[in-house]
Amino acid sequence: MAVFYRNALRCSINGYRSMSMFPKHYAEPIKKKDMEELNKSELTKFYHIPIKPALNSYSDTVFNDEIKGKMLNYITKNGNKNLARGLLSRTLEIIKRAQTERMHLSPDDKQKVNTNAEKILIDAVENSRPLLQLTSIKRGGVNYQVPVPITKKRSYFLSMKWLLDAAFEKDNKVGLPERLAWEILDAAHGQGRVIKRKDDLHKQCESNRAYAHYRWS
Repeated sequence: MAVFYRNALRCSINGYRSMSMFPKHYAEPIKKKDMEELNKSELTKFYHIPIKPALNSYSDTVFNDEIKGKMLNYITKNGNKNLARGLLSRTLEIIKRAQTERMHLSPDDKQKVNTNAEKILIDAVENSRPLLQLTSIKRGGVNYQVPVPITKKRSYFLSMKWLLDAAFEKDNKVGLPERLAWEILDAAHGQGRVIKRKDDLHKQCESNRAYAHYRWS
């Protein structure tokens, strides 16, 4: 047992993943989309190399989406992913029903109404993504709120976090799927509390643009 932990510590020091069940010469799994981008000469080198098994999230179906998977992970509490999957499915169902009713109420604008709930979720997340954020930098004993660009991963995280926070802040008499569905619909159309929160953050960054040079000093 001591030898096992010593080897794991040595791997972590050398930069490799500690306590991994696969040796470092194992290749990463390739999804179908990634395989289509490789030519035959590049694929031949994978024929005799052991490959790690693919994760459950590695799916190439139309029902799997990266943004949808991240939203599912953010909804999950205490590892209860089945409950989170049911809540997200119920949310998408409510969005689909609301858009279908809207389409039937306005027959002239049928082509303009989007009834794809997953596409609406993606549009809501994209519309809610901030481009800048404020970070505290100390210069001369004074803390300045300096606007800095935000990374892509961080912007997606804040977008989904704001959508969930806005849904949780609403009236508790209504279930989470209904609250989250209306927040997603508002954000997809460029309105609502999440869009206002993003605009307020951008206005604060704009007002503090005089301190932007502290980012490099």
